[in-house]
Amino acid sequence: MVDARFSAANVTASQLEYLLAVLEHDSWKQAAAEVGVSPSALSQGLAELERRLGVPLFDRQGRRRVPTPTAHAAGQHGTRILAEMRELGRWAADVRGGAAGHISIGMIDTAAIHHFGDALVEFRHDRPEVTVRLLVHPSGHLLDLLAAGEVDAVVVVDPDDDPRRSLTPLIEEPLYIYAPPGVATAERERTWVGFPRASRTRALIARGLRDLGVTYDVVAESSQPAVLREMVRLGMGWCVLPQTDAETEPHALTRADDAPVAVRTLALVQRLDRSPSAALSLLLDQITRG
Repeated sequence: MVDARFSAANVTASQLEYLLAVLEHDSWKQAAAEVGVSPSALSQGLAELERRLGVPLFDRQGRRRVPTPTAHAAGQHGTRILAEMRELGRWAADVRGGAAGHISIGMIDTAAIHHFGDALVEFRHDRPEVTVRLLVHPSGHLLDLLAAGEVDAVVVVDPDDDPRRSLTPLIEEPLYIYAPPGVATAERERTWVGFPRASRTRALIARGLRDLGVTYDVVAESSQPAVLREMVRLGMGWCVLPQTDAETEPHALTRADDAPVAVRTLALVQRLDRSPSAALSLLLDQITRG
């Protein structure tokens, strides 16, 4: 025998609508017309509701069935439940249309601050019901988070080809040499500050400098371009940075050479085994167009 405490889980929205209609109208015929069913279908639906709830909802007075006080109490619950179900339906429609939901996206700091920050601000302003979670990390860590399913999409530097992922190039970003203030740009003995050894950008820089015959001796590291810029400004060493990071006020640096050492690609990466939600698709479209 099914425990009556759990039978209410099988109550349908139609049965609750039948009950509310009967409570609001003088006759079952009027109630049936209100919900668009025959009187016999209304009667059967209410009998099933009474059976599933396990409480008496109607008393017989001659040929009439009159709602009990329990029916009126159940109707109050039904009103709240139907209102929440309608709200659930509206929320689901918003999610399908991209006006609600949850997004988790990862970006390297340059992408989040300089290239796509405005797109994120505009998206959050236009869709306040969408929760946007932004994680800012180096490329390698972001790709690990993507593989683990902790983010929906990432913007990273020069990702490797992977048959499990889709890749959309977004920006080609030149990398220039910057010397500490007051240091002659022709100086051959250079001490460098740079990105951590595992950084994809550092690998590009090292390759570019090697092609120029320059020794890349890194004495201080940081994954944050703003910190590297300050290291250069304080005279700790030379550095290779994107223009957007190095030449941003305050304390903008001056290029040591007009020719870039290397060019890195910022790319959008997603997992192929996951279909983006409507909200994520709208955000990514905004980013790729931006």
